Amino acid sequence: MGLVESLRMALALIFAGDRDVVSAIATSLEVAIWSIVFASLAGVPVGIGVALGNFPLKRVILVMLNTLMAMPTVVIGLLVYGLLSRQGPLGSLGLLFTPRAIIIGQAILATPIIANYTLSAIQGADKRILPTALTLGASNLQCFFQLVREARFGIVAAIIAGFGRVISEVGVAMMLGGNIHLYTRTMTTAIALETSKGDFAFGLALGVILMVISLAVNIFLTVAQEGRHA
Repeated sequence: MGLVESLRMALALIFAGDRDVVSAIATSLEVAIWSIVFASLAGVPVGIGVALGNFPLKRVILVMLNTLMAMPTVVIGLLVYGLLSRQGPLGSLGLLFTPRAIIIGQAILATPIIANYTLSAIQGADKRILPTALTLGASNLQCFFQLVREARFGIVAAIIAGFGRVISEVGVAMMLGGNIHLYTRTMTTAIALETSKGDFAFGLALGVILMVISLAVNIFLTVAQEGRHA
């Protein structure tokens, strides 16, 4: 089957609302969104705290954050798998091979990304904000919110970058979700499986959707970065 014919069949699957295609898209979006929610709740405060703090282990934490950004996804999957497996300390919770397991792994993956980008956004903000606000009689909390407001575009960019990372991730989703049909099968794991089985059209259909989502994420990220520098 040629590429053109495969693309035609892929588009037909998309517009027909094929059940397997819709399920993979829905699962991917569900785990990605929840992953980013939890990663943002952890990563944004960490990034702000490291950027504003002045403590002895700051350089060590910076090195750790940079190292975690480059950590292979299969290593994260392996570590979380060990925690959630029956022999692991959290095995009794029965989370392995569920969407929640994927969410845990992808949240861990995205947290250092969001923390690093947030840190850069805070460090790139106008240094005069805090002393000026204090001089005008603002409280410490008001100064904090003013700084976050100044760096809001950079923080949004951090969250969007994290989302773009997890929506296209395959290693964690495969290891922790098990690629279970209509349950934990994401777009990336479905593409890997169906292409290996020879169903190129199905994999291409999901690839098209994934590219559209990635394009939308990158457009949003570009707009956020332009807003930051406006």
